[in-house]
Amino acid sequence: MTLCRSDQYDLVIVGAGMVGASLACILEQADLADSLRILLVEASPIDLKKPPAQPSFDARSTVLSHGTVQYLKDLGLWTALEQQAEPICHIHVSDQGKYGTVNMQSADMVVDGLGWVVENRLLGGLFNSRLAAAQKIELCSSVKVASLTPRRDGMVVEITHEQDSAIITTPLVVLAEGGRSGLCEKMGIHRAHEDYNQAAIIANVAFSKPHENVAFERFTPKGPLALLPLPTLEGEHRAALVWTQDSEHVDDLLSLPDTDFLGRLQKEFGSRLGSFTRVGKRHAYPLSLDHAEEQVRPGLVLLGNVAHSLHPVAGQGFNLAFRDTMKLAQILVRTFQQGSSPGAVAVLHEYQQAVSKDQDRTVAFSHYMTRLFSTENSAAVWVRKFGLFSIDLLMPLKKAFARRAMGQGEKKVSLGRHA
Repeated sequence: MTLCRSDQYDLVIVGAGMVGASLACILEQADLADSLRILLVEASPIDLKKPPAQPSFDARSTVLSHGTVQYLKDLGLWTALEQQAEPICHIHVSDQGKYGTVNMQSADMVVDGLGWVVENRLLGGLFNSRLAAAQKIELCSSVKVASLTPRRDGMVVEITHEQDSAIITTPLVVLAEGGRSGLCEKMGIHRAHEDYNQAAIIANVAFSKPHENVAFERFTPKGPLALLPLPTLEGEHRAALVWTQDSEHVDDLLSLPDTDFLGRLQKEFGSRLGSFTRVGKRHAYPLSLDHAEEQVRPGLVLLGNVAHSLHPVAGQGFNLAFRDTMKLAQILVRTFQQGSSPGAVAVLHEYQQAVSKDQDRTVAFSHYMTRLFSTENSAAVWVRKFGLFSIDLLMPLKKAFARRAMGQGEKKVSLGRHA
């Protein structure tokens, strides 16, 4: 069995999830030579001709910040999503049992949405349709990367499928296979880990009142509770629930009957959305702050969750990864156009410098929001009261807070002319 069409590629992307696939799609339509060869490797099977799954009450979703949507518009990728994406026009932040709230409106920022909630099936379908028509991208799925071996001018990549294997050489590997990548460990790349001793319960819920495009972030002593507006489905008002709990209590909540679970949720959240009427399938994920202590090496870049995994408190994880992706794509496009090696140390250091400030600020924003709002320490409570009041009353503070949440804290990347 032939695993791929060549044994040499200009770039190998490991992982065809949302981050890896988005990088491939961006490079496919960039102003690059048609002879450029990019290999996208994915362990799971992918059928590029398969249409997106049908709408489902339980569909998982991603929050796209205003900044991410602007990039998708520039790339010509937003039109296919716009009609099925639910805009966030108002963000309501509150501290359970305490005075003080923050209310951010899209009108205050003179935008049509602070963010949009999009079902993952639609994002996956969009990327798959673009990859199916790609000329520069070769997708090799159901294939595992067994090893990455540095050499003087790049990387040697060993891929396997059952009993078959192949050896590929490339000047650059972009590792985007998620936070549980075993390749980092094999290569001796250490990932710093801080356990929040929390888990996020993820589910979709229905309720009796329209959400009116409001995203709610309610901080409780056990952690944040977020409800993100979803499109109405078969007459039901829906939202995506992200409910943070202490790790020791999460199994108790997961095991409750639906009516009891909704009762607990009603007690924690209140009645702003009326009565909770339905909850879909529930899943729980442990929460931690993880980041690779080396994001670049000669011939290697880490991208997405393998580079940094954040608490979902502010919905920043994918949006930060997408900004990283845009900055990497900008540098790679210029490097390929100049005929230089994309795996050269100078190129990768340029990328590292380009993303470091944004990463540091975004990680700090998510981390300290989590720490500050997950305690009943009296000093923290007073800081929260003062902070929420100050942000809501002072427009410059509110706009600065909103810009960070909207992914507008950094200079916009331009890739120049696109196909």
